[in-house]
Amino acid sequence: MSAGRRLPIATRITLFTGVVAALPAVLATMLMFTVGHFATKHLAKENAVIGARVAIRVERGQPVNRPLTLSPSRSVQVVDAQGRVAASTEKLRGKPAMAAFAPNGHRPATSVVCGGVFPQGDCYTVVARPAHHAGENWIVYSASPVIPPWIDPRLAGLVGGSTVLLAAAVTYLGYRFAIASLKPVNAIRAELDEIDATCPGRRVSIPPSDDEIHDLAVSVNRLQAAMDQQRQFLFDASHGLRSPMATMRADVVDALYAPTKTNVTDVVITILNSLDRMQAITHDLLTLAGLDAGVPGARQLIDLAALVIAEHRIRRPSAKTLEGSLDYGVLVIGDPLRLGRLLNNLLDNAERHAETTITITLRREPGDENGDQRFPQGAAVLEVLDDGAGIEPDKREVVFQRFIRLDAARDKDVAGTGLGLPIARQFAEEGGGTLCVEDSPRGARLVLRLPLYLTASHLS
Repeated sequence: MSAGRRLPIATRITLFTGVVAALPAVLATMLMFTVGHFATKHLAKENAVIGARVAIRVERGQPVNRPLTLSPSRSVQVVDAQGRVAASTEKLRGKPAMAAFAPNGHRPATSVVCGGVFPQGDCYTVVARPAHHAGENWIVYSASPVIPPWIDPRLAGLVGGSTVLLAAAVTYLGYRFAIASLKPVNAIRAELDEIDATCPGRRVSIPPSDDEIHDLAVSVNRLQAAMDQQRQFLFDASHGLRSPMATMRADVVDALYAPTKTNVTDVVITILNSLDRMQAITHDLLTLAGLDAGVPGARQLIDLAALVIAEHRIRRPSAKTLEGSLDYGVLVIGDPLRLGRLLNNLLDNAERHAETTITITLRREPGDENGDQRFPQGAAVLEVLDDGAGIEPDKREVVFQRFIRLDAARDKDVAGTGLGLPIARQFAEEGGGTLCVEDSPRGARLVLRLPLYLTASHLS
């Protein structure tokens, strides 16, 4: 593992911010050196111009005892052929020549001179220009202080101090920003560490910000929900299969230890019934697993009246009377297989509890009747009513929980799985509808509502 990967993210971000914040200091330094370089070249040109003016006066024989330059920072000397100073500016009056180098023929020469006639420790840029006077070669020296790379100590201090303060401030702000940005991530990690088998249903807190960390928390909760579904599936499977397996094992053990008192036919029938129940539970669990995993169903236009009639024709004969009141042309969008399974689950439940009669009602319900935004164009309402004992109001939601079977259901059908109504409700919700138990004069009244599909003829 590289050293960079061992560093915390906040440290890496801080280091990167510090490096980036230090760039202005580097740029400022380069800028000062560049300005100093161009300023030095500019001063050399000025010195050359000043020397050229004085050289012209010397060559024309004009007097040189008047001021040689008006700039107090410039120093000028006129040196004759014998090396004597013929004229100079005020600061160098009475001093020897400021330099010993001569021009390059007719071209001026430039050099840096430190000390000598100049203050100790100071360096000057000196330009030597030739001048012909009275048949002799004279030299005109013009000088100005050398500009250091930092140009001016106060300016260098201001720029350097400002860049250091800026780099420190940006680095600190980068560190604080990194810590603040990672704080929600650390909170999510801490919450994940606390989530274990003792609180499997717990979820991490979702930050209010609309950013990647918010999306991370949502994704983590989705993962937790998927894990909860897996745990629930395992629990449902073990809970549902335990009873028939225990029944089969008890019968086999009885037959093994008391073969003379055991009727083989009875044992086989009991085992077959238990196997049928296990098969039904397995089928229902697979259906629930698909629904929990969000496996989408088909999207087809379905005539509910035709579906009810088709499912009734293929159902096994029953001793209960089935009555119906169907509005034709009630259309919905959904999966015909799932809606058929939903209808059969409702009919199986009604047949299990009805005394003599089951009533099916199909109608349209206007969209503004119940104010539910899930049915903007109205609802297709399918009711299955039995004339049995009914469901107590406080148990109307309990019956939609998995493997929950009321005492009346256990007495009516010992082979039931307790998954019929939960599957029916999930089918309804998967289709954008609802399934609930509503009031009725007698028996249980299960009401399915699905979004109504309106054709052009209905709209007109």
